[in-house]
Amino acid sequence: MLDGATVRLARLAPVGFVLLWSSSFVATRAGLRYLSPLAFVALRQSLCALVLVGLMLATRSSFSVLAGRWFYCALAGALVNGVMVMAAHWGMVRVGAAPMALVQTLHPLLTALLAGPLLGEWLRVRQWVGLFLGAAGVALIVGLAAATSVPQANRLAVGAGGVLALTAGTILYGRFCRDVPLLAGTAVQFVAASLVCIAATVTLESPRLVWNAVTVASVAWNAGVVSLGGMALYFFMLTHGAAARTTANFYLVPGVTAVMAWLFLGEDLSALTVCGLVVAAIGCRLVGAPQDATAGNWDDAGGSGEAKTTPSAREPAVRKTPAPARHRY
Repeated sequence: MLDGATVRLARLAPVGFVLLWSSSFVATRAGLRYLSPLAFVALRQSLCALVLVGLMLATRSSFSVLAGRWFYCALAGALVNGVMVMAAHWGMVRVGAAPMALVQTLHPLLTALLAGPLLGEWLRVRQWVGLFLGAAGVALIVGLAAATSVPQANRLAVGAGGVLALTAGTILYGRFCRDVPLLAGTAVQFVAASLVCIAATVTLESPRLVWNAVTVASVAWNAGVVSLGGMALYFFMLTHGAAARTTANFYLVPGVTAVMAWLFLGEDLSALTVCGLVVAAIGCRLVGAPQDATAGNWDDAGGSGEAKTTPSAREPAVRKTPAPARHRY
């Protein structure tokens, strides 16, 4: 049973994550005018790592609480906060913010396909319909854009590679790291991610950094708010909920990103884009809609987990069973 504060956070976490994750695409596009993409990510994740290690020292916390699972936390962090974010940043200097966000919405479908056999989390028919609707929305926008331009397809393929890293990191975390202390686990993730990003920056690009107010604001927002706040919410939802339902929140990111990019970056918002976003949003709702009206259910707030306030309401919409048990929900 979760305490009241945790339940309230669970209700707000999906909304906060979508807003923060969407804002990252806009802030990143602004910063990438003055920073090379891999250097941007290396700087962003290194700042996060320094802050988290500093908090570990200030609170006299120990990494020993990870009890041999630090490797899985580090690998998950390198994949999610390293490889995935670098792929997204590289792609965003070559395609629009909304298409890159839409590529990432393939993540829920891939996670759902793997969560059953690897995590024992099996989807209901309605939720599979929702996942495929979400994927259809992605294909409506990204698929047509890729079909009209081979260079566009190649660029979006890099973003798709980042999605594979995001999915692998999510499954790793769900399998081995769900019950690790948040501060220690997150610190290890960002230390590993920063090392991967620094190595990639040194070997794969000639770093470019032009310091001005936009650069500082972009790096500060992405490091302090999106990486620390947004990813903390993501792993919080993954800790307290099923993987497929947590990742379904990515279906909402493109709509918010497209609106933000239209408002702040002057990017086009076409009718086709709007149609794809609506389809993806409907799919997200089908995946995450509550099964019943039980009071205190995280799902009643549109969330992605199974947090309940009473022991009698312990049956989640997404039924989790020890892998490799094959139960359906």
